[in-house]
Amino acid sequence: MHSELRPPAAAIFDMDGVLVDSNPHHIRKWAALLTAHHIPFDPAELGRIVLGPPNALTLRRFFGDALSDEQIKQLDEEFEEKFREVFRPHAKPVPGLVRLLTELQQAGIPMAVASAAMRKNVEFFIEVLGLRPYFRCLVSLEEVTHSKPDSETYLKAAAKLGAEAAHCVAFEDSFVGVEAVKRAGMKCVAIASTFPAAELREKTRADLIVPNFEGIDLETLQRLF
Repeated sequence: MHSELRPPAAAIFDMDGVLVDSNPHHIRKWAALLTAHHIPFDPAELGRIVLGPPNALTLRRFFGDALSDEQIKQLDEEFEEKFREVFRPHAKPVPGLVRLLTELQQAGIPMAVASAAMRKNVEFFIEVLGLRPYFRCLVSLEEVTHSKPDSETYLKAAAKLGAEAAHCVAFEDSFVGVEAVKRAGMKCVAIASTFPAAELREKTRADLIVPNFEGIDLETLQRLF
């Protein structure tokens, strides 16, 4: 029966909230920054605002015209450098991830990371998590013109892997991320690490919603196709 199932041509992974449970730390860093600059925000809504889009867009949203583009860029660099330093001791793969990556690798399925984060962050996480051997390529913020929810990040990753988008599966945790995957024409597995499964089910077009990777294997992904 397994031979009748169609394996994905490639598997593409978002980073924050998918490979690593970093988003609570991202929310805290944003809260600290906004508080330090006396910028009001709703703590209950902060995650929905800051998780998914590139930092520069979010910084501009909160700071408006108070900062130049160069100041925004510099703040972003300093912001993320401090985050990497603080988060390093807490970095570990989400449950079940390494097992799934190993199974996909053994099955000959090429894999990539497609993130809206800056390249320095992507490289940092892949190295500190020990995941470098699994991924053929990494796509980061600097490589795209239009970030998520645009499909460009995922389409670029598929192209680098030599796979047709319609035959790829991608893993996401944010609303804008799931939208980017579906706009690319890919199957999407939503990881409910950042937002509740019920909310992802209601507000996204994800094909499958799971709490983590522990219940996912190659056959699960084959059944999506």
